[in-house]
Order: sequence, then C-alpha cells, then structure tokens
Amino acid sequence: MKSLLLAAALLALPIRGFAAPVDPADQARIADEAVKAYVAKADADKRTASDALVAKNADALLRNPASGFLGNPNGDVTIVQFFDYNCGFTKRVEPRLEALLKADPGVKLITREFTLEPAESSPIAGRAALASIAQGKYAEYHQALLLAPEHPLPTPRVFEIAKSVGLDVERLKRDMEAPAIYSQIIANFNLARALRIFQTPTFIIGGHIVTEPSAQIDFLKLVAAAREKQP
Repeated sequence: MKSLLLAAALLALPIRGFAAPVDPADQARIADEAVKAYVAKADADKRTASDALVAKNADALLRNPASGFLGNPNGDVTIVQFFDYNCGFTKRVEPRLEALLKADPGVKLITREFTLEPAESSPIAGRAALASIAQGKYAEYHQALLLAPEHPLPTPRVFEIAKSVGLDVERLKRDMEAPAIYSQIIANFNLARALRIFQTPTFIIGGHIVTEPSAQIDFLKLVAAAREKQP
C-alpha cells in the first residue's frame, strides 16, 4: 500500500528536467514528504466529500420527528449517532455519552437505530426502543438497553428491561409492530447508505462524520469545536 502511495505521490511531482544526482538521504526525505502530502490531500478530499453528504442530508439527519433523542431538545450542538444495541463498541462508549450529556446541558443527542449485528435481538430492540417514544420513556429505555451487561442481549431481556423502566410492555409489543416503526428502521438504513456509513457506532458532530475509533473520540473537544464554529 505504501509503495502505491509513493508511486502516486511521485507521479504528482512536477518534472524539472535533468539535475545533479540527489543524496539518498534527501531522496528518502523528499519521497516521504511527497507521500505525506498525497495522503493529506486524499484525506482532505474525502472529508470534503463526506461533509457535502452530511449537508445534503441535513433535514433527514436533524429534523426527523420519528427519531429518538436524549439531552436538550433545543440544544445548540447536535450529535447524531448510528448504533446497534448489540454493538460492543456502542455499549462501551455509552457511559461517556451519558457523562457528556450530564456535563453539557447544551447538547442534543439524536439516536438512529442501525441494526447491523447478527443477534436476534438487534432488530427487536431497535423497534422496541422506537416504540417507547410513544410512552415518553425513550431516553431511560435506550440507556438501560445499552448499559445491560449481556452481550448479545437475549431477546427476553429486551422486554424485561422495558418493564424495569416503567414501560407498558404489552402496549410496547403492539406499538413496535406498527408500519411506521418498520419504516423508521428502513429510513435509518437508507440514510446511513446515503452517508456512506457502514459501521456502528458512527457519530456526526458539527457537520462532520467522526472518523476516529469510538474509544478515542474526545466528545467534549468536538462539541466545543462545533460550538465555536456557529455564527
């Protein structure tokens, strides 16, 4: 891979004609700088294209009344999270998200159920969570599902946890079979595809898709940066 990048970078260098032999150390330095410049430009181009997709889909991302959310409904900074209740990385990052929401009352977290995991309970938990919105218990249920220690989550636990947070389980089971709930799951898949998102968790903050591994994301820093860029 590195050799391909080097070749591409060297091809991009301007041709200046014949010159005196270059010291091997200088050759290595020039080649290294060319590779770094090429990679930096490729990354910048990729980010620009990604940002354009986010801007194009802003209404679907930020103004879908069928989505669940946590935090301040009128927050000045919005985070969008694509996740699966059985994604180990999503479960591990959840305590940090909860800490962020407690520390910064100006943040709104929009959650998009993106049920990619092969566990039987993934689509069930996703639909049940969306159905809990009608009972006004989404935030509590969402957090309880993600903080549950079982991995993968057994299907019966989806409803045991629902009961533990005060949901009417029989109503939840009826509501989660509504066509609108299935439509929202499909809409989440289509939106992820439009944004070239293929894994969970994926976060969008300040109009940018976060590319760092979830364990390395500094949420406080990214939220502060998004806030500073606001007019």
